[in-house]
Amino acid sequence: MRILVDADACPVKSIIVKEAKELSISVIMIIDTSHVIDDGYSEVITVDKARDSVDIALVNRVLKGDIVVTQDYGVAAMVLAKGGAAINQNGLIYNKDNMDRLLFERHLSQKVRRAGGKTSTIRKRTREDDEKFEKAFRMLCSKSMGV
Repeated sequence: MRILVDADACPVKSIIVKEAKELSISVIMIIDTSHVIDDGYSEVITVDKARDSVDIALVNRVLKGDIVVTQDYGVAAMVLAKGGAAINQNGLIYNKDNMDRLLFERHLSQKVRRAGGKTSTIRKRTREDDEKFEKAFRMLCSKSMGV
């Protein structure tokens, strides 16, 4: 089991590394060339800046039993199909029961934006958000390890 992170815009990288160290789980951070990460623990894979290049590199590396941190529902759906587990930066654990709804909502939001409309704004991240992620992430890691 490994942890793979869609790390370009991930606000919880330090929490991931802290938990992974405690549980002795390897971490792979995947970024594009416009980012730099050096946390002293993670393997960092840098890919070109093309559209979806990080997503494609991540999905191509996922193995059964891996945990992926991503806010992209499409990436999460492919991870689940490959036998991995997926969680977003807010602690939402993706599963077969919520994936269809999430993908449908994403589709509707894209239609609204293409028509010139606006969708909900992103609120500022709070410490409570980090705590919620940390709790859900630790639980997912423990479950995946069979603890």
